[in-house]
Amino acid sequence: MGAFEYSALDAGGKSRRGVLEGDTPRQVRQQLREKGLLPMAVKPVARGKERPALGRFFRGHIQAADLAMVTRQLATLIHSGIVFEEALGAVAEQSEKPRLKSVLMAVRSRLLEGLAVDQALAEFPGAFPELYRATLAAGEQAGHLDLVLERLADYTEARQQLQQKVFLALLYPVLLTGVAFTVIAAMMIYVVPQVVKVFAHTGQKLPLLTRLLIFFSDFLQHNGVFLLLALAALIFLGKILMKRQDVRCLIHRLLLGLPLIGKFIRTLDAARFARSFSILIASGVPVLEGLQISSRVVTNRTLREALDRVRLKVREGASIHKSMAAEGCFPPLTMHLIASGEASSNLEQMLERAAIAQERETETVLSASMGLFEPVMILIMGGVVLTIVLAILLPIFELNQLVR
Repeated sequence: MGAFEYSALDAGGKSRRGVLEGDTPRQVRQQLREKGLLPMAVKPVARGKERPALGRFFRGHIQAADLAMVTRQLATLIHSGIVFEEALGAVAEQSEKPRLKSVLMAVRSRLLEGLAVDQALAEFPGAFPELYRATLAAGEQAGHLDLVLERLADYTEARQQLQQKVFLALLYPVLLTGVAFTVIAAMMIYVVPQVVKVFAHTGQKLPLLTRLLIFFSDFLQHNGVFLLLALAALIFLGKILMKRQDVRCLIHRLLLGLPLIGKFIRTLDAARFARSFSILIASGVPVLEGLQISSRVVTNRTLREALDRVRLKVREGASIHKSMAAEGCFPPLTMHLIASGEASSNLEQMLERAAIAQERETETVLSASMGLFEPVMILIMGGVVLTIVLAILLPIFELNQLVR
């Protein structure tokens, strides 16, 4: 039984795409008709390097929440004695998302064709990270796929929860900043000019603060569109420059040097590294290979390069914690726990504790930062509004004194 890509139309005339299993294209067309779809094109999924269509179709990533849910379902089914291929089919049938269902069905088809688990998953790198594939490969070789899937399920769920906490923590300040700048820009462009018209016919010399406010208001009125275009151009240029390796490494090195942001990046990447390395070691992956794979989940290029140097030193016979300490860019708590794990031959558990400790510290840093950002933003917003009000009221006070 092979896998076939299809495009079809539903009863409402909407185009549908996906992957189905079948012995022949005719059988797949019959399956589509039974589902109430009108088949437009059915072709076998090409193999090896001759799979451009499949690569385009599955270029997108599976969301962390979906991967965590699928992994937990697979772990439960395999623990119940169901083989991996049947478990994939059952999870795909329960999925309500077409893309996710298509990926799982395509992986199942590859397994039925005789590929190993890691080889089948490797055809969809956007859906299954290298850490995920290497862990499953080690579990398959050791014959403990159910236990490995349980660890992977815990890992993917913990990663998804951490990402969600970071996102929710950053969402409020971003929205607050956007609203603040929008309100200030609206006041400068629409409100201030209407108020300034009152002083246009008085003939009096306006205070310096008022003249500055009028200057900025006129500048935004006449150049606001150009400022937005310049901002968009800077963002576009920044994205292009960030694709260059040297520029990205420079920016990441500068970010690590910032007082609060640098600590947050170190803590977050240390948590990712420790948890990834822990699950790889627990699954039977060799230490050197585990260091190489877990370093790729680290987002900061400077820290990733440091981990690459650590791996080279470990390959030459050095200990992990001493190699990390020599780099001078990793949190001390992580290195101390790794040292304890190496001394007690319990590296897996100590890495897990390091990950938990660093994740808690990440939450603490986020809470402290957001708690500090809110009053600072309110003070800045209040100061700007107070400046605008004073710039408007000062001429009125001077006019009253002249009348007296």
